[in-house]
Amino acid sequence: MIAKPLHIGIVACSAEGAALCYRTICAEAPGLLGRYMHPEVSMHTHCLGEYMHAIEHDDWSQVAELMLDSARKLERCGANFLIAPDNTIHRAFAQVVAASPLPWLNIAEQVARTASEHGFRRLGITGTRYTMEGSVYPEVLAAHGIGYQIPSPLDRARIDQIIFDELVNGIFRSDSLGIISAAISRMKAEGCDAVVLGCTELPLLIGNETSPLPVLDSTRLLARAALRHSLTVGVAS
Repeated sequence: MIAKPLHIGIVACSAEGAALCYRTICAEAPGLLGRYMHPEVSMHTHCLGEYMHAIEHDDWSQVAELMLDSARKLERCGANFLIAPDNTIHRAFAQVVAASPLPWLNIAEQVARTASEHGFRRLGITGTRYTMEGSVYPEVLAAHGIGYQIPSPLDRARIDQIIFDELVNGIFRSDSLGIISAAISRMKAEGCDAVVLGCTELPLLIGNETSPLPVLDSTRLLARAALRHSLTVGVAS
């Protein structure tokens, strides 16, 4: 029997990051499967406004329910496992996994594994303020014996504003790149040896060519992990 790649389900939240994740899967799969080939992929998303209403009211149970609603719809589409290319909503990940009809890959876990493979010991964390100030990365990094640093309060406010006012709307400005680069430089001076792009839109603005530190691109790392999982596990056909 031929092993057919698993069907990847994407639980999306913001459009730009989800699109980058989807494009990465489809662009990199042909190198493994052959020209024009990639695993079956389905995506579902509730509008960002619904997520933000719950997040701004600190209602992570509602965030989890939105994710689970997508999960159930993707299960009916035939997905075999799920990913969420959004770091912020991973604050509800434990609730989601406990009630999900399908297994998940965790975005922070993929970042931590890659950091370990490269020998990074102290990571700067960028992203929304909910990610920078929350538990998504500290808990996973601690399990891998990796330290972390978050930007100063002023830098956190600036990065969060850039994400929500610009990046999620597909706006990418050179002055915003400068602000984020400067924040990363300050974390480098404080002992960080790599930086997590912990918002799935950040890789659209900054990368290894422009960052003062090596980047851990959470969006593409999750997409590549999903691709590997799809091809490694597979199903008989």
